[in-house]
Amino acid sequence: MAKQDPILTRRPSPPIPLSVLTGFLGAGKTTLLNTLLRDPALSDTLVLINEFGEVGLDHLLVERADGDMIVMSSGCLCCTIRGDLISTLEDLLKRRDNGRIRPFARVLIETTGLADPAPVLHTIMFHPYLMLRYRLEGVITLVDAVNGMATLDVHPESVKQVAVADRIVLSKTDLVNSSAMKADLGDLIQRLKALNPFALTLLARSGESIADNLFNMGLYDLESKSPDVRRWLNVEAIDASHSQEAQGHGHDHKGHHHAHAHDVNRHDASIRSFCLRSDAPLEPQSFDMFLDLLRQFHGPSLLRVKGIVGLTMDPDRPVVIHGVQHIFHPPVRLDAWPDADHSTRIVFILKDLKPEFIEKLWGAFAGIARPDMPDKAALISNPLAPSGRRGLLD
Repeated sequence: MAKQDPILTRRPSPPIPLSVLTGFLGAGKTTLLNTLLRDPALSDTLVLINEFGEVGLDHLLVERADGDMIVMSSGCLCCTIRGDLISTLEDLLKRRDNGRIRPFARVLIETTGLADPAPVLHTIMFHPYLMLRYRLEGVITLVDAVNGMATLDVHPESVKQVAVADRIVLSKTDLVNSSAMKADLGDLIQRLKALNPFALTLLARSGESIADNLFNMGLYDLESKSPDVRRWLNVEAIDASHSQEAQGHGHDHKGHHHAHAHDVNRHDASIRSFCLRSDAPLEPQSFDMFLDLLRQFHGPSLLRVKGIVGLTMDPDRPVVIHGVQHIFHPPVRLDAWPDADHSTRIVFILKDLKPEFIEKLWGAFAGIARPDMPDKAALISNPLAPSGRRGLLD
């Protein structure tokens, strides 16, 4: 019997988890990074540091970990450096595969404080080769406990940094030493929860911002570990946040979970978060069209979308979706539901888009009749609707 070529029989390696560390200028990203690099748990992590301007200085303040740190200083990750990021990540894979650098098991990208994180996430999730070799694990956002409220008031980039985060780290809490500052910190924490209830909020000075809490967020390497989708989605945090809101304002949502922005701030008021739930599995084609319509016509409003979805073609094996604006990772099918709850749960962080619209659109494709919303047939026959193109589930 002829021997098979080992190159042909070799299984592709699991995707490498990649995290993004962001936060506005002066929030303490460099301090946190220095602390994390001392942790043995991150000894096999490669760090990419982005800097703004022609002369790079931030990397001089970061302690090197065995030299496995790449500094990109040709621009801001949210604009000109995007092409450089792609080529850098590709080159790192080549050097890793060829043994020219020691293998790394994780990548951490620190963005400049001025960056909108969405284009960075797009780069990882959309590039055909990178999305096979890297898996976006999560976004870590630092917020200054002293100046955070003022920063959120003035800079919309900081609001987006919070809105897309999986982990929010409050820095400089040791400087909060008066009753007035403590009251302001409490208001800041409530504001962060309103902006992004599904993110875990950690205190840097209390020792909570350690590697175990910031990484391994529950879903990044589906081939070699059992995914903790419940931890990844953190739906309970959204439910608790909205329950408290409903109690505080004396009204009942009757089973629906909406985030009504009561903050009059001009940035916060446009951002909503909610979890769409559905007990009945959806037809794959209908689900694909549901996502396609959202991406095509409301992509900029989808700051973050992630969820676990039951489909009629194989209801015992759900798919996991993960998207940022109009870019989505290819769905990954699980071997089984990870918990006793077999309902579809999709977390949305929206900008300038009402949760009610998402629910009505879902209802149209799920066959739930609504008097003020066209049904699936009407949406499909609409000349503006997507047709004749490959979908996420093809």
